[in-house]
Amino acid sequence: MQLVVARIGRAHGIKGDVTVEVRTDEPELRLAPGAVLATDPPSTGPLTIESGRVHSGRLLLRFEGVKDRTAAEALRNTLLIADVDPEELPEEEDEYYDHQLMDLDVVTADGVEVGRITEISHLPSQDLFIVERPDGSEVMIPFVEEIVAEIDLAEQKAVITPPPGLIDDRAEIASSRDSEDSQDSEDES
Repeated sequence: MQLVVARIGRAHGIKGDVTVEVRTDEPELRLAPGAVLATDPPSTGPLTIESGRVHSGRLLLRFEGVKDRTAAEALRNTLLIADVDPEELPEEEDEYYDHQLMDLDVVTADGVEVGRITEISHLPSQDLFIVERPDGSEVMIPFVEEIVAEIDLAEQKAVITPPPGLIDDRAEIASSRDSEDSQDSEDES
């Protein structure tokens, strides 16, 4: 199984280093020197990590054969992909690989069917489940513990406790402007 573990950013310096946006909870394992990674687009790889270091809070990598800034800049926006045994599980109990979450049924805590996870979107602030509803529409569910109460891999389901308005449109939207508008119309009468 292949997992995206990083995206190459800008070149750093003149010796071929690049910044990377880490997309794995295990960078010390997946992005270690000697690791051979597939790439997307495939024409830029495979790439072998020669060295890595942290500089000003960012991970910098250098790849074998990439010796200058021009070669490093040519790799910008390339996705780095690691081969992972499908039976391998993350180290932490409450962590999951994307392939474990795909196709899980999503239900509310009171058993109402919401849909099926078709995609996981990794955003800077949080991850999102993209859930296809039975009617074919999609809903985005933030993968945060306040909303995703339980992941049950044995039962192939994710149990959620959504706030009002997340999966339905019954949320009441109230603002001070609405009350001012109604007050103004009462004053005019």
